[in-house]
Amino acid sequence: MGYAVVMSPCVGCGKTFTFNPNKVPSIRIKGVREPICEVCVTRANPERIANGLEPIVVLPGAYEPVDESELE
Repeated sequence: MGYAVVMSPCVGCGKTFTFNPNKVPSIRIKGVREPICEVCVTRANPERIANGLEPIVVLPGAYEPVDESELE
């Protein structure tokens, strides 16, 4: 048994971060899901709420390794 993480730049800030690919929040850009880091989610949610949008929800474990058996 093993674990895996995905490493990618954040669509918001461009910094590289690791995440669980099944749980990470993402934003659609030109129809493609792009991952967003926890710092950017925290920064974006107050503005989203002020603009009448739903906040981005971070699932438990979104920025943690995933058990390899859960990979698709």
